[in-house]
Amino acid sequence: MRKTGFPTASRLHNAGHSVLLACRSGKVPPPFRGVAFNWFEPTTFENPFKSDSNIDRVYLICPDDFEDTLGVVKPFIELAISKGVKRFVLLSSTVMDRGAPHAGKVHEYLEDRGVDWAAIRPTWFMDNFSTLFLDSIRNHDKISTMMKNGRVPFIAADDISELVYRALTDEKSHNTDHIIVGPDAYTHDEVAVIFSEILGRKIKHVNLSDKEGVDVWRALGMTERSAENMAMLEKLTADGSELRTFEEPSDGQVIGKIHFVDYARANRELWAPLN
Repeated sequence: MRKTGFPTASRLHNAGHSVLLACRSGKVPPPFRGVAFNWFEPTTFENPFKSDSNIDRVYLICPDDFEDTLGVVKPFIELAISKGVKRFVLLSSTVMDRGAPHAGKVHEYLEDRGVDWAAIRPTWFMDNFSTLFLDSIRNHDKISTMMKNGRVPFIAADDISELVYRALTDEKSHNTDHIIVGPDAYTHDEVAVIFSEILGRKIKHVNLSDKEGVDVWRALGMTERSAENMAMLEKLTADGSELRTFEEPSDGQVIGKIHFVDYARANRELWAPLN
């Protein structure tokens, strides 16, 4: 929610659109309105529509820790359609083609259902370095991955939220999927060099074994299933999946505006040691 949900909500609010945020606690910062919503508690699916009967567009961020994602999300989609929702924008990823597991199945369902839709398919987020890997860089001067020399065209959450905003608000529905990548592709060794130069201290990239890679994601609070999925994505990246996406653009592909170097410079204080 925080990476793309809040930036998208801010864009919508600033443009004068009514925005309702749905999350487990239902508590959101001003000026937004929030309702309690849990993918694994279907009794909460009605809450957004009880709060606002005029909802006609939905940004879907699916649960990532469940084998049958479509089975979880489909009842909400059908309820939303029955309540008057005409357009869905789905957050997916570069590796999830139409019909692929998880969000790929939701992508397929929305397209076949005949509603207005768009699937936003970002590569790895730049923002992971300021959230998931913040402590590792700030306090241990290292970035640990299984991605070896795989190049990644890191994308900024702000660029993703801009695309989500357009997909939600453009008069004509996009009715397509948009792979979105950043303007530059780096290995994690190169990322470590960039951080070293900007932070003024040595940051190193540590290559992990398969087990170590899963353990890192588990230490970040993920379930075993999610950690294994993330490790699998890292191994695909090491094999060149994200570089191929960058070098062989598909129809509808979008290149973000924010360069990784600029992102790192703008946020350098985040990685300053606390002691």
